[in-house]
Amino acid sequence: MSKARVWKGTLIGAALGAAISASLVWATPPSGTTSTLVGRGTFDEAFRVHRMIHGAEVDDWEVMVKAKPALDIAVQTIAFAPGAQSGWHSHPGPVFIAVKEGTMTFYESDDPNCEPIVRSAGQGYLDIGDHAHIARNETAAPAMNVVTYFAPPGAALRIDEPNPGNCSF
Repeated sequence: MSKARVWKGTLIGAALGAAISASLVWATPPSGTTSTLVGRGTFDEAFRVHRMIHGAEVDDWEVMVKAKPALDIAVQTIAFAPGAQSGWHSHPGPVFIAVKEGTMTFYESDDPNCEPIVRSAGQGYLDIGDHAHIARNETAAPAMNVVTYFAPPGAALRIDEPNPGNCSF
């Protein structure tokens, strides 16, 4: 093989590699977190639950859950060291997050102003799963979340996403 052909092939290969790299969007991995799956179960049959309460103690409380044909529910704890973050990610369905210890700050990819959503121990945060977000422990103390996922059976609970560029951190 002549040197000209090798050089030309290398140049074309390098250009192709650069074009592919330029079009790739890299996921943002978590750092400083430890996840422990408490359990995951599949509800095989379609169901609908609608519960309303009216009365002196509860004023117009309502919840509805519907799954067709099936639904996985998974629960995990996620510990966040000081300065830890989840990386940008999304979910295949809604996720209920209860801050068990410490303080967590959440940011949404669709918020052009990157406004922090701060939740402390005993408070909850609902991620409906339709766009990327990031969870960060921006304090000097550890934090822990108890996370409940609603997902299609067997689906990955977390989908890594690229940094949307709306936040400066």
